[in-house]
Amino acid sequence: MLHRRAFFAAAAAGAALVAASGVRTQPRPEKSRVTIAVGGKAAFCHLPLTLAEQLGHFRAEGVEVDIVDHPGAVRAQQALLNGQADVCAGAFAHTLGLQAVGQHVACFVLQGRAPLLAMGVSTRGFPAYQAVPDLRGRRVGVSALGASSHMTAALVAARGGLRPQDVQYVAVGTSASARAALRAGEVDAICNSEPVMTMLEQKGDIKLIADCRTLRGAAEVFGGPMPAACLYAPEDFLRRNPLTAQALANAVVRSLKWLQTAGPGDIIKAVPESQLLGDRALYLAAFDKGREAIALDGMVPAEGVRTAMAAMAAFEPAFKTDRLEPDRLYTNDFARRAKERYKV
Repeated sequence: MLHRRAFFAAAAAGAALVAASGVRTQPRPEKSRVTIAVGGKAAFCHLPLTLAEQLGHFRAEGVEVDIVDHPGAVRAQQALLNGQADVCAGAFAHTLGLQAVGQHVACFVLQGRAPLLAMGVSTRGFPAYQAVPDLRGRRVGVSALGASSHMTAALVAARGGLRPQDVQYVAVGTSASARAALRAGEVDAICNSEPVMTMLEQKGDIKLIADCRTLRGAAEVFGGPMPAACLYAPEDFLRRNPLTAQALANAVVRSLKWLQTAGPGDIIKAVPESQLLGDRALYLAAFDKGREAIALDGMVPAEGVRTAMAAMAAFEPAFKTDRLEPDRLYTNDFARRAKERYKV
């Protein structure tokens, strides 16, 4: 088994050419066109990805990116493993699950430092709710089974003393389908992403019981800092295409920097109308609620890896974290160079 330092030596050497060549000139990426699979592109956790596309940051780095939106994280993962995509945009926890089954992928730039998820119970369909144990025998909507929303909901339930079999988890997707499932009474509670949760909250459709849109709220659920959305790719892709990976990391980190000073008007102009759910004010309200959860520089904190491993073990008791190689779950080499390049 290869140590992370040894494995990424070739990638680091290749990508170092980018930093050495200066901001205005750099070697061309090995791949001029890259496909990124994502499950739920409109979710706030992937806002940096959307901005890198819409603001032309990918193109400025010399790579054309095709972002293919799939109905859920599992489908996006399958696209990556089947060779239909070069890179996947998904939760950092997915790298653990894939490594556990022998699929070595690595996160190379972080989009979110908290999951940007919230959980609430239906005020109309479940008015008797008082505490988490009341979820026993109830249906909880999540974006997809096995997704980070499923993990989050399960951890909230476990902290309330419930066993996995005590709650029925139902895949409701994201965006409009998730909202419709709750309002139609198909689920009694929901754990989902933004801007859906802010919309349900503002309309009085839910009573919030967990909030991972803030660093503090995420730490309460996961027990520490929880790295969230990221770009990850097979180790072989990173080794063979270090300049391409660097270009992608540069574009995302540049978007993270842009977000640090962007105002409401800037956000509305940059985000496609189709992702605003028909309500610009609501979208901006959701953005304000989750702004601190967006990554600052694309770097994965070492402590966050330990949190993710503990969360996976709690979510899946059969999951053997002692068999994982934490150093192969991520590399900060690309994000570090992007951070230096754009002075984040």
